[in-house]
Amino acid sequence: MIQLLLKEHYPQVSKIYAQGLITGIATFETEVPTWKQWDKKFLKKCRFVALIGTEVLAWCALNKVSNRAVYRGVAEDTIYVAPQHRGKGIGKLLLKYLVSESEKEGFWSLQAAIFPENEASIQLHLNCGFRIVGRREKIAQRGGKWFDNKLLERRTSI
Repeated sequence: MIQLLLKEHYPQVSKIYAQGLITGIATFETEVPTWKQWDKKFLKKCRFVALIGTEVLAWCALNKVSNRAVYRGVAEDTIYVAPQHRGKGIGKLLLKYLVSESEKEGFWSLQAAIFPENEASIQLHLNCGFRIVGRREKIAQRGGKWFDNKLLERRTSI
């Protein structure tokens, strides 16, 4: 089941995020934010969890790419799947749902910036209609090491 991500899901969401941090190729962040920090970072629309019962299997959210009005329909997606549930199609189901719901909310372009080493996430996005549009070389450091990001984009048909 997919439903809106609520504050009460955050303990499980933060655990999944922490597991992503451990990989070293999921984000440049190095610490799990508090609920207040997380809630401020992500848009209030299009936050979802994939659940079995009350167990959070995966989560996704959007953040703004710009405060300029002309970019109101452009957002960056974030998606994390719990390690024990990867490779089961949950990420694809959730990302497709996010795409569909984001279009209903007026978003015409979703972006993703993914470490090239994170091949599973790149493939997930490609499987959900994203395309690679570029690469940022040595865009930021994590743990003193420079990393690139592949840039992916998915546009609606409007």
